Amino acid sequence: MTATRPVLRQLVDDLEHAVVMPLGHHLSLLPMTTALRAAVARVGAPPEAGFADLPAGFDRALAACSVHGPVAYLEAEYFGGVGAQSAQVWDGGNVVLGPLYLAEGEPFPAEGTPISRALRRLGVTSGGHRDEFDAVGLHRHRDTLGWLLG
Repeated sequence: MTATRPVLRQLVDDLEHAVVMPLGHHLSLLPMTTALRAAVARVGAPPEAGFADLPAGFDRALAACSVHGPVAYLEAEYFGGVGAQSAQVWDGGNVVLGPLYLAEGEPFPAEGTPISRALRRLGVTSGGHRDEFDAVGLHRHRDTLGWLLG
């Protein structure tokens, strides 16, 4: 998840498994670890279609949290430069973008990848970077463990 630090804190302040990491453009990242996924998943809730790691029912928590500010759920799975992306943005308690999907092998859309479009919805501009993904620094680590180890 990506949002400002105060918004993410509203979401997970009482969860011991939550680690909020700083990004650029005044945003922060909440890596979805196995422990966090287990802590926030709602038993009996259907999984969210199109997302590999979004815990069942967690979309409701993201919607509720977004009354404090926009929040984006982002997924990327790449190996050797080939992969897939998914993104969705909530603001004011509602979905305002997505869900967006880019499957492996699909060309990048002219309006940008799902993650770049979601970051744009959070106010990120690419500036002198290749895209919004690079502008906030998401390229710094290749996986969740990399973010946690810093």
